[in-house]
Order: sequence, then structure tokens, then C-alpha cells
Amino acid sequence: MSTTDSPLSDEWQRPSPSGPSLRKDLWVALVLAGATALSVSLTRSAGVFTEAPVWQVALWVALISLPLTLRRRWPEIVAITASVVFAAGTMLAASDMLFSNICLYLAIYSVGAWSRHRVAAKWVRVAIVAGMFTWLFAQIMVQANQMTMMPELSRDGFFSPYAAFGVLQVFINLVYFGAAWYFGESAWNSARNNAALQSSTTELAAERERSAAQAITLERVRIARELHDVVAHHVSVMGVQAGAARRILSSDPGQAADALTIIEQSARSAVDELHTMLGALRGDDAQGAEPTSQSSSTRGIAQLGELADESRTAGVPVRLSVIGDERMIPAIIGLSIYRIAQEALTNTRKHAGPGVRTELRLRYETDAVELEITDDGVGPRRQFAATGASGASVEATGLGQRGMRERVAAVGGELHLGGRPRGGYLVRARFPLVNRENA
Repeated sequence: MSTTDSPLSDEWQRPSPSGPSLRKDLWVALVLAGATALSVSLTRSAGVFTEAPVWQVALWVALISLPLTLRRRWPEIVAITASVVFAAGTMLAASDMLFSNICLYLAIYSVGAWSRHRVAAKWVRVAIVAGMFTWLFAQIMVQANQMTMMPELSRDGFFSPYAAFGVLQVFINLVYFGAAWYFGESAWNSARNNAALQSSTTELAAERERSAAQAITLERVRIARELHDVVAHHVSVMGVQAGAARRILSSDPGQAADALTIIEQSARSAVDELHTMLGALRGDDAQGAEPTSQSSSTRGIAQLGELADESRTAGVPVRLSVIGDERMIPAIIGLSIYRIAQEALTNTRKHAGPGVRTELRLRYETDAVELEITDDGVGPRRQFAATGASGASVEATGLGQRGMRERVAAVGGELHLGGRPRGGYLVRARFPLVNRENA
């Protein structure tokens, strides 16, 4: 929606009336035409306004009422036409006492309610009201000197009965034209407010759709990251064990069978985790699935020992150390710690070379919890600079390391990845806890 079309803009225009609205106006005009014709007939039967010929009266009835069919499409023209016809009917004695006033009121009201040119609407109404009051004052002054006009009203005194009659006529016309002006403006403002509300509702609906689409995208990214962590870890274990089984199959069938058992267990664990995560994508069907103990939502610090055992089984010795007093931490931080440790150990098996030893340390501090994984390997590594929640630029290659960075940044932590001065590799992730606990 452009600025000009915005309901909050001074240049906003009320939309043109629809087909049903125009048909409704036609019926209103026809009803008013019939009612005005009946009112004129009764007026003439009462001996009032009898001078005009019938054809003139019929023409006046048509011109005062039927143009109201177009009062919403061309309100200014209709109002000017109704005003001129109304005055002409009174001067030619072809008018009535009731429905002609209703027709004029509706025409002036429509200018305020439906005009799409607000400056023109203002001056058209000013001209009509000014003209009508000028005509009224002229009529009062002329009739004041004509004793045959309303002879029952005395003209004597400072505030004579005729003067009171004139003031009453002015007051009635003020109320009449003021009401037409006020309610016309109120109808236009109401339409503008409704358009603004509808526009806001439409924008909010669009924003909800965008937010929902963004949430779906973020969820897909999260699931993709989880899938990468699960697949990379278990496939790495299976690869190491498969290689070991192939080398010792002929010389030590028993140990080869143990390696195949580990491969089978890793495959089942991977399938269980994949089943749990992908169940979130199946909608209501996922509600009937039984959760497994390997669900990614239950992974956390408590499962670090399982990671160390799997790594040892895969041929990479890992020493797990917990430093400081253990305490409850948010589940999202626990999951991030688990996944970072999983990715780090997977990378160690892939890149650190033979004979590598690994340290896995979890350190509880006063205001943070820190995970540190170090090894003494000599294999090629992807170098990674320090990064944190501030969003400092880093040079990242590989989905695993990028996933580490995203996990740490998502909870306001700090991450360092890189080679150690004495050889090997270091992964250190620090997660603040004070703000979360006090929140």
C-alpha cells in the first residue's frame, strides 16, 4: 500500500462504491421519489403550493430525488443539483414540506461521507450552506415588509412574533445543515478508521505468515544441524570400527565381532535419534510415536560419559573431568554442550591421526559453565578463530564447526577453536549462567 493509499495519509481516498451499494442507492432514490410525489399530492390537496402545473411538479419530483442514485459516485454534483432544485421548487410553488428536505439532507450528507476530494467537499458544502442561509435571510426580510404574508404574526416591537419566527427558522436550518455536515464527516472518518484497521489486520496477518515461515526455516536449520551432528558422530564411529574389523577379521575373529557389534549399536542409536528428530516433521502422526531414551531433547551434560565411552570404544582414549560443584543448567545449554562435545570428538577421530589422546573437561564456574576438549593429535585441522555472541567475523569451513559457532552464539556464549602451541587441537565453549538464572 502506497503512502497516498494509506488510510493514515491525508491523501487517502474512500474507495468507489460497489455494485450492490449502487443498486441500494437506486432503490432508495425510487422510494424517495414515490414518497415525495405522495407528499406533494397531499400538500396540493391541502391547498398549499398549488400554483405550479402538474408537469412542472412531476419534473421537480424527479430532479430532487432520482439523482440520489449517484450520490456515492458523484456526491458533489448530486448535492449541487439537489440544492438548486430544492430552491427552484420553493420559488415555483412546486415543493412539499417534508421529503424534499430529506432528499437535500441526504445529498449534503453524502458529500461529507463519500467525496474523494476533501477540499472540494468542504467548499461545496460551504457554498450550499451559505447560499441557503442567504436565501433564507432574503426571504425573511422580504416577507417582513409584506403584511399579506403570515398576517397573524405581528411585526411590532423590538422582538416581534415575526422576528421570533425568523430566529426559529435560522435555528432549525442551523441544526439541519449542521447535522448533515457532522454525520457526513463522521461517516467518512469511520470509513477511514475501518480501512486503517483492515490494513493493520492485513499487515499483521502477513507478518504472522512471515514469522511462521521464518520459524519453519529456523526449525529446519536446527534439525539439519542436529542431523549433521548425529550422522557425523555415529558414522565416524562405524567407520573406525569397520576399518578395525577388516584388519583383524582373519587374525582375531572375536575382536572383529566385537567391532561389528559396536557398529550395529551405533547404527541403531543413529536410527533412533533420526527417528525422534524427523518425527517432528510428521505433524500429528508424531504424537503417537513413543519417545526413545536417545531423544535429542534429552541429551545434555549427563550423557557426556556416554560420548567418552563411545570414543574409547572407537579407539580414541578420552579422559572425562568435571571440575567444580555441579548444578542445574538450562536444557538448551546442556544440549549445546553435548553436541559441541560430540562434534569435537568426531573431528578428533577424523583428523587427529593415530594414537591420539583426548581430554574432555567440564568446568562449573561462579557465573558460567565451560566445556573444553583438547587432544595431542598431529593430523591436518581446519583453523578457526575466536568468536562469541557479539557476532565477530570468523573464517569458518565445515558444517560441524559452523554449527558449533551457531549453538554458542544462540545462548550468548563464547567459542574458541584452534591449534595448541604444543601441538594438538583445542575446542573451548563458555556459556554464561548468571543472567539466565536471574531472569
